[in-house]
Amino acid sequence: MDMYGFYTGKIFDAYEFLGCRPQKAGAVFRTFAPAAEKVSVIGSFNDWEETPMEKVYDGNFWECLIPEAKAGDMYKYRIWRKDGSFRDHCDPYGFGMELRPQNASFIRDMTAYSFHDSGWMKKRNDCRKGPLNIYEIHMGSWKRPASEACDSAEAQKKAVEKWYHYDELAELLIPYLKEYGYNYVELMPLGEHPCDESWGYQQTGFFSPTSRYGTADELKKMVDLFHQNGIGLILDFVPVHFAVDDYALADYDGTALYEYPNRDVGNSEWGSKNFMHSRGEVRSFLQSCADYWLKEYHFDGLRMDAISNMIYWQGQPERGVNGNAVSFLQYMNAGLKERNHGILLAAEDSTSFPGVTKKAEEGGLGFDYKWDMGWMNDTLDYFRTDPEYRVRDYHRLTFSMMYYYEENYLLPFSHDEVVHGKATIIQKMNGDYEKKFPQARALYMYMYAHPGKKLNFMGNELAHFREWDEKRELDWGLLAFPLHDGFHAFMKELNRIYLETPAFWALDYDREGFRWVDCHEEEKCVYAFLRTDGKQELLALFNFSEKEHKDFPLLLNPEGQEKKDGAKREKGGYTLCLSSNWDIYGGTGEAGKERGKRIRTENGTLAIDLPAFGALYLMRTEDF
Repeated sequence: MDMYGFYTGKIFDAYEFLGCRPQKAGAVFRTFAPAAEKVSVIGSFNDWEETPMEKVYDGNFWECLIPEAKAGDMYKYRIWRKDGSFRDHCDPYGFGMELRPQNASFIRDMTAYSFHDSGWMKKRNDCRKGPLNIYEIHMGSWKRPASEACDSAEAQKKAVEKWYHYDELAELLIPYLKEYGYNYVELMPLGEHPCDESWGYQQTGFFSPTSRYGTADELKKMVDLFHQNGIGLILDFVPVHFAVDDYALADYDGTALYEYPNRDVGNSEWGSKNFMHSRGEVRSFLQSCADYWLKEYHFDGLRMDAISNMIYWQGQPERGVNGNAVSFLQYMNAGLKERNHGILLAAEDSTSFPGVTKKAEEGGLGFDYKWDMGWMNDTLDYFRTDPEYRVRDYHRLTFSMMYYYEENYLLPFSHDEVVHGKATIIQKMNGDYEKKFPQARALYMYMYAHPGKKLNFMGNELAHFREWDEKRELDWGLLAFPLHDGFHAFMKELNRIYLETPAFWALDYDREGFRWVDCHEEEKCVYAFLRTDGKQELLALFNFSEKEHKDFPLLLNPEGQEKKDGAKREKGGYTLCLSSNWDIYGGTGEAGKERGKRIRTENGTLAIDLPAFGALYLMRTEDF
């Protein structure tokens, strides 16, 4: 390991040196604990008795070889402090850990699994000019194995803690994704974590795939299977903070080694500890961790959590920019892109900090995408509003295009929007049960036509009314109800159209890919815009009022637009390819009669019926 690079925060391979590596002669253990008085290894191979480690290199590292230790064994570091006390810690660079409440690390042979995804790895890319339809999941609650009848409290607890293993879930999830039109999956954090309710966002094992779902090799197999089926995988990565448990990173060597010593900036709003990004050893730890998931597991990208809390001290702009954390992000992102072909990096950031998706060498943070939290909040607030007041709030849905081209945005309806009393997406729709469905279908057609890549949390496609609970699988029984089954079928068709229609995504970040046709129908709550890839032209129409508009006139060539487009749209017309109001999805329109219906333009004007709470997609055609 490059020691100077480690201390200055320049390396991405610290995990290849630190931690535990099984060898023919046994297993070599190394840890970084500069303030420790002494360090020992205790484990299943020495009856949990101490095997002393020696100070090596510059005296800040500890090392030993234990011939009896082998892959599959458990171990901890016993770290003695200056005051004579000790703490038993899991390995910060360990490749596996026990399930909570236990916390020993596992010795893993990271060379045992061989991937079979070279074709995918060569062709993958950041999807900038392609479709990106992400299905976000929590692995423990998408589906769970059926539990046997439980006679005791202990048996009930074990049944609750029954999960599919990584590769088992892949066998179930891959056919679902292929059938329903998602080409990427985003997994909520997989690093080991002691509290189920943290969903992996407060970790103790940053290099340890959680043992809830199996082993490192089973995770590798899962990724391999996804790639062999043409589906990419993004991992939620947490570079901001870590769990406070004293067996992990907190006060690791008796001092604040990974965290800030000052509580004012050291403790996060989530009750966890903030990483000290100004420290080179911490930078090397996090950079190596990010690269580890990409390199060792072949993940295709990282979604980085709570970037707002790295840009600004404690996520508060009034406290100023955290320059060290910003420079760390720039260096890490540039290094990850250089080392891993075709990956994508996405930031969860709700601030207006400029240049999040600008290249690091050009002064940006180096992400490929930024979650558009403003679009998400404005859109959901609009649909919560009684239709009577949508006239007042009309431009909440046009505002996003005022700033859209400042960054490369991704449109998220994530797990955060369906928990903690916020209500699920379908439940957020205004009105009673039956009124919610047409609005939700129209909402999703608006989302998919709007520029920007897409992300949907699991269950949204079922019109899930119960808020997400990490302890339960999705309510798959909803599909027995006609409106839910229709909504599910609608999302399947919407996803298919999105993936197969370049007009939706080829020019997502080019001003030529989008044009408002009508965004001043405040009294009618009607919106219309065009999407194009330069060849196809798709017209998206929306009526978010509760009144049907018959023969609604739409001027397709505003004054001056015909010169830009090269010709007036006086010939040809449009073909209806999707309506949110079709009966097969729970609406009143007859799909059998309306699908493929051709509507001719007259003198550059289109007259069309717009259903209440409805949306239409029409494809431009010259052949009538």
